[in-house]
Amino acid sequence: MLKDRKARPQGVGQSRIHNFGAGPAVLPLSVMQEVQEALPNLDGSGFGLCEISHRSATFQSVVDSAMARIRRVLSVPDDYTILFLQGGASLQFYMTALNLLKPDEQADFLETGGWSKKAIGEANRVGIPHNIWSDSENGFRSVPSDSDYTVSEDSIYFHYTSNNTLMGTQYHHLPDSGGKPRVVDASSDIAGVPIDVSAHDIIYAGAQKNLGPSGVTLVILSPWALARAQENSDAGRLPTMLDYTVHASKGSLFNTPNTFGIFVLDCVFKWLEENGGLEGAIARNRAKSSLIYEELDSDEMWIPHAEKSSRSVMNVTWRCANEELESVFLSEAETAGLGGLKGHRSVGGIRASLYNGCPIESVKALVEFMRDFSERYS
Repeated sequence: MLKDRKARPQGVGQSRIHNFGAGPAVLPLSVMQEVQEALPNLDGSGFGLCEISHRSATFQSVVDSAMARIRRVLSVPDDYTILFLQGGASLQFYMTALNLLKPDEQADFLETGGWSKKAIGEANRVGIPHNIWSDSENGFRSVPSDSDYTVSEDSIYFHYTSNNTLMGTQYHHLPDSGGKPRVVDASSDIAGVPIDVSAHDIIYAGAQKNLGPSGVTLVILSPWALARAQENSDAGRLPTMLDYTVHASKGSLFNTPNTFGIFVLDCVFKWLEENGGLEGAIARNRAKSSLIYEELDSDEMWIPHAEKSSRSVMNVTWRCANEELESVFLSEAETAGLGGLKGHRSVGGIRASLYNGCPIESVKALVEFMRDFSERYS
């Protein structure tokens, strides 16, 4: 017998919760309503969104629209290739190295948290990853400045993770790659912070934080990256499903893609275009994070995790000065309609994820709750 679904927290009723979850994350309400309309009949085709063939002209128009919107919003160069893949960033940890490295070649990595550490581990299955900087001994509280590391002369590429969801740190500059091609895991801040696509050779991002639902991975490839993949493909080193050139040649339709996820991704980029584009998203995210950091810095009840110069505008992480109060905070917050605030299981504490779909009204509600909680428990 199936168990009953968990009852709603008191105070939530039938309304949407203030969702601060790290992913799958909150989406704009208007996007959810657009998806709702498409579920039984996509664009008048008579086919429901979850029933449409990926080979149909109707769905091809969805793919074309999504790719065009991505190019506009992110200023993707015309000669770069956009792919919609599956497997999340976790697969890209391996797939990037597999497509770019040849036997006995090496790449440089900056280790700023758990995800970049996993990327290093997966690259080790293919070639020789050099960890040229790590903040592990400092508890991953910061990201490096350019003077903190030296890029290897014989590395093939340079990899970094732009935003670190577990610890709440983020680069606020383009890391110096020493002239080497840049590869970035931008899963948790793509389309929410400044990014120069032309300065990178591979950008990959799971959609479930800033771009849409889980199950879709956006990959952007430079001509250099695609050429490297072609060399490995020609040499027979790549499994078909892990070969960038195969997916590029088929327009991301080599196999059945996540049709639902690609549609939602297109809706999210449409929403971005209608709400100020990338610059609008940047401004909103800075405003949201500033509200919380100002509260954290003004009250001794809270202990922010990240160093100020490395603080993320996407994931704000902190502890209670009295850590025994954290479970109370999380319980009372959920009752008050503030969900998804528990820190990652490997870290603990409190985390508020402020992705593009998170409205500033939710952040204001959180700050008000934090003030009330502090007054009651200080």
